Amino acid sequence: MDTGLQPKPRHRRLENTCRKEGKVLARWLVFSGLAAAGYFLFMRPRHLRWGATDAESKDYLPGDECIADGFNAATHAITIDAPVEDVWPWLLQVGRDKSGFYSYTFLENLVGCDIKDEHVIHPEWQNLKVGDSVKFHPSVPPQPVVALEPLKYLVLGVPEDAEEPWTWAFIVRDLGNGKTRLVIRIRSLHQGGLKLVRDLAVVEPAHFIMERKMMLTIKALAEKRARSLRAA
Repeated sequence: MDTGLQPKPRHRRLENTCRKEGKVLARWLVFSGLAAAGYFLFMRPRHLRWGATDAESKDYLPGDECIADGFNAATHAITIDAPVEDVWPWLLQVGRDKSGFYSYTFLENLVGCDIKDEHVIHPEWQNLKVGDSVKFHPSVPPQPVVALEPLKYLVLGVPEDAEEPWTWAFIVRDLGNGKTRLVIRIRSLHQGGLKLVRDLAVVEPAHFIMERKMMLTIKALAEKRARSLRAA
């Protein structure tokens, strides 16, 4: 039965507002879902193996044995137009108290790393060995060198029985004709819950951005050094 009553204006405005907000939320959810699908289907697989071949991504590399049940979080690679002897010295100088991490130093210093960017070869820094440690951040304990073979590989990491074990391996391969292949792999254990969300949403993309810059800088420094030595 029609009572002749009409919705009050205030109630009508509230109803319209709720309807609009619902549409906005629905669009946002659809957009977020498509963006997430695009990232996991297309972008993530590519940045986790930037520059690396299928074989390099699947290779058993030095350092993999340190975490028996681990997985390869990322394997990146780059070809450098310089011999191994001109690439290796820069790897030995990784660390906040040495040459830094050859990446976006201003971003690293924003979080307190206090890196000076010493992009000069220091003979006194060339004696790194297993058992030594590399400094990352003033508030983080230095990370140990767990494996090293001169002119072959350098592996940093923390023990497998640590809360969040990981390894960071730098491998150099002589391609002949004065060229070097630099492969870098970070390896860890599978995480669940909020740690998984953190890794997927923050750690992985940030690591790719910083490590890509690192590899490009090492390439530029090694190639410059090789040219200088040839011209001398």
